Amino acid sequence: MNLHLKPAIKSLLYPLYERRLIAQLDYSQTPHHVGVILDGNRRWAKANPDEAGDTSTKRGHQAGAKKIVDLLDWCEEAQVAVVTLWLLSNDNLARPANELNPLLEIIGDALEELGEIGRWELRPVGSMELLPNWLQEKLNAVATKSKGIPGVLVNVAIGYGGRQEIADAVKSLIADAVKHGKQVDELAGLISESEISKFLYTAGLPDPDLVIRTSGEQRLGGFLLWQSAKSEFYFCEAYWPDFRKVDFLRALRSYSQRHRRLGL
Repeated sequence: MNLHLKPAIKSLLYPLYERRLIAQLDYSQTPHHVGVILDGNRRWAKANPDEAGDTSTKRGHQAGAKKIVDLLDWCEEAQVAVVTLWLLSNDNLARPANELNPLLEIIGDALEELGEIGRWELRPVGSMELLPNWLQEKLNAVATKSKGIPGVLVNVAIGYGGRQEIADAVKSLIADAVKHGKQVDELAGLISESEISKFLYTAGLPDPDLVIRTSGEQRLGGFLLWQSAKSEFYFCEAYWPDFRKVDFLRALRSYSQRHRRLGL
């Protein structure tokens, strides 16, 4: 669709285009697990100042947080069972306090709001011990309150890094083996793909079929590094706050048209 159409024309055409995309979808080919890298909040804020000229990072993250409910609605409609949202990497925790603290507050508030909606089970994944105590407590409360809710299962990746997840899984595997009386010379024989998978943050869940990244960046940045080995990828030019239902439907259409090669 021509992105240079006048707004009034766009508002008329997009609902028609959306219905066309929905009609083209084969729901038997819908991905079971979708991972989403919510990227571009800061760049969106700089490109879209408000009436007062505010281009702050905080405003960008607030706009991005509001988009999450829309995405989960679309996933429900498309019968996606599991969604993993990457909200904050462990590298992001090294940002200056004047940027990081407001971001953590926005994330905490957004998850509380998702919990209050009460339609999804929310599971925080990542290096929780790296987060402030108040945020850990808030995440644990949301996870406990939402546990067992039927519908879309939402993994919320906060303080998450793919390399760190694999390192943590190996540490947990070794600690579990020692706990069960294994000797040091037996540990090497225990380390395998299947055993490491049991100790990942997402243990027990299917690997993502489709990974979507917004903002035009064509890299994973370590997102679900282990689990995405056989995933399909879709890179969207829109910044996360601008991500629309038609963008999501395009990603699903692209996925349904691919022939997945689960080997090499």
